[in-house]
Amino acid sequence: MSTKPIGSGDYAIQLDDAAWRERLSPEEYQVLRQAGTERPFSGEYEEVRPAGTYACRACGAVLFRADEQFDAHCGWPAFWAPQDDDAVELLEDASLGMVRTEVRCANCGSHLGHVFEGEGFATPTDQRYCINSLSLVHEG
Repeated sequence: MSTKPIGSGDYAIQLDDAAWRERLSPEEYQVLRQAGTERPFSGEYEEVRPAGTYACRACGAVLFRADEQFDAHCGWPAFWAPQDDDAVELLEDASLGMVRTEVRCANCGSHLGHVFEGEGFATPTDQRYCINSLSLVHEG
């Protein structure tokens, strides 16, 4: 588990579990509120490159811009940076027998995915924000 349970922070949007379940589909709830992961190559934004922004499906906060999306061939949408540093929260995640950096929405604390560094992608940051499509809504 992450070092900070989902929903335990001081976020601008705070709902109880029943309200999140009402707001989100079961699949969205599993990813956003239980730190799940959608199947690779199954998400609607994995290969889409439209202009615009990507917002948190749970609360609507703008998280990423299409300009920072790139094709990492990893099965999930990949971005080399969030739309600004305050849009996301980064936390240590020691689940699954490894240490990774979890990415959460800074506005509501929902799980988005993970960020990886040093993989050699030709991007300005050498980072890959590997984000679940289910956690995003494209705004064109």
